[in-house]
Amino acid sequence: MFKKKSLRQEIRSKARRSLNRKISNQSQIYVLDTSSIINKFIPGLIKRGLKGKLIIPNAVMAELENLANKTQDSGFIGLEEIAKLHKFHQVRLHFSGLRPNEMQIKFAKSGEIDALIRDVARKNQATLITSDLVQAKSSQAYGLKVIFLKSRLKPKKKGFWFWKR
Repeated sequence: MFKKKSLRQEIRSKARRSLNRKISNQSQIYVLDTSSIINKFIPGLIKRGLKGKLIIPNAVMAELENLANKTQDSGFIGLEEIAKLHKFHQVRLHFSGLRPNEMQIKFAKSGEIDALIRDVARKNQATLITSDLVQAKSSQAYGLKVIFLKSRLKPKKKGFWFWKR
């Protein structure tokens, strides 16, 4: 039997189609979003020809440090990925931007941290690299250049908590 995509899946699929996934072999300025770091995309992009200046917003560092302090694996993964980036000679690593204040941390789920990251991209006339669909579409709406990388992680399927009879 043919299953129809849910409306939500259809909207997300359409949103992804209008996003750039190509990298340039020319030296450019890029801003890395937390999601692209945690999903370990950056070393692969460098090996495929990405070169230039990589800017890691201090808001990203604060987010990764916070996750690591809460003993969440994603925080440690992200910090380790950033440490590995120093070995690539095709890129120059820079840290820039404001660290989030208490209010921005409190409203992080509302996009406050993402706004700080976009601000770094805007101020540096950089291309934002992200695997967060909402961040990508918001950045595109603000007129920023974006490289969207779909996460390799598959969403967990919801299981039934009851027995079928």
